[in-house]
Amino acid sequence: MKFNKYFFGIWFFLFALFAYWQFNDPDPEVWVSIYGVAMVFCLLGVRGIFPKIPLTVTVVVAVLGAIYFFPGGVGDWISQEWAQKDLTMKTQQMEENRETFGLAIIALVLSPALYKAWKK
Repeated sequence: MKFNKYFFGIWFFLFALFAYWQFNDPDPEVWVSIYGVAMVFCLLGVRGIFPKIPLTVTVVVAVLGAIYFFPGGVGDWISQEWAQKDLTMKTQQMEENRETFGLAIIALVLSPALYKAWKK
């Protein structure tokens, strides 16, 4: 039970930061909402509540979204990010690449909760 509290508690605050950083995004209402949903599931995880169907839908949608947005040139994108030395968005491809990994992180973080939901 302590694992749930620490793991999901830490990710709640990280998703809050991710949501905060989305306010200067071209589509903040979409991404703040997405990270807000992840925050809600993390808060529920801290309390040991794992709603099976909503978690399943969220993880599946996050995985499908990550697959849909998956960048063709991940290596090029990473090199471009390192060379840039800041987090400003220079191209639409950079934005989509970041969104891909945001969705992948959500799916990975919520996977233990999904496992616990289906285990019950």
